[in-house]
Amino acid sequence: MNVQTASSRRSAAVWIGGGLVVLALLTALFAPYLMPSDPLLINLDIRLSPPSAQYPLGTDHLGRCVLSRLIAGTRTSLLYSLLALGAVLLISVPFGTLAGYVGGRTDQAVMRLVDLLLAFPGLVLALAIVGLLGPGLRNLLLAFVLVGWAGHARIIRGIVLQIKEKDFMLAARASGASHLQLILRHLIRNAARPLLVLASLEVGSMILSISGLSFLGLGAQPPTPEWGAMLSDSRAYMQTEPRLMLFPGLAIMAVAAGFNLLGEGLRKD
Repeated sequence: MNVQTASSRRSAAVWIGGGLVVLALLTALFAPYLMPSDPLLINLDIRLSPPSAQYPLGTDHLGRCVLSRLIAGTRTSLLYSLLALGAVLLISVPFGTLAGYVGGRTDQAVMRLVDLLLAFPGLVLALAIVGLLGPGLRNLLLAFVLVGWAGHARIIRGIVLQIKEKDFMLAARASGASHLQLILRHLIRNAARPLLVLASLEVGSMILSISGLSFLGLGAQPPTPEWGAMLSDSRAYMQTEPRLMLFPGLAIMAVAAGFNLLGEGLRKD
């Protein structure tokens, strides 16, 4: 009964999280066709207008369509989160696999570099990098990649250490498979599921981090439609027009929760 309950919960998490993720991806993909108006169009004559047929979520302090900016922000947030994750994995997977598979001095050298980077608080180091390079989504992306790859490399190394001692790896090695064959055909293939879980959980974290730093003015710069920047722009109207903060906040929560639920649902007990 407990096993069935746990399985049902994982299945529900996958369906709910997957649904939210697919919805976000489709919104980002078809954003130009879904936006009712130009998200950058300023019209001070209709500033802070309530929801209407033309503007379903109303307008902001510059008269821009809130719904259009939310939809455009989906593309911005997902694009940069996925780019950051891809770059992190592009660095961490080779380093983590090399350290775990080769071992010895190679493992020690890679792990000492990882320990050095992990000795600094990640958010503080990212803030320092963005402070040196200047605010902007590209610099923020670079900061996340430089900071994030080390922790992922350590996790991937642990996954590789577990898999390389499995019976099928020992059998493949005994049959004369080369190191490249062992890594590509057996090691990476069996590490795909935990890597997928890790990636799914990390996207949610990336979205929260990008939105948080954009809220502080270090990420997306005006007039780029981005959820964290929308929250920052709405602070002055929090009491009089709370909807301006409510909608981007709900968008961040829904997409981050979707990726987290998907990752948790895919995780094996």
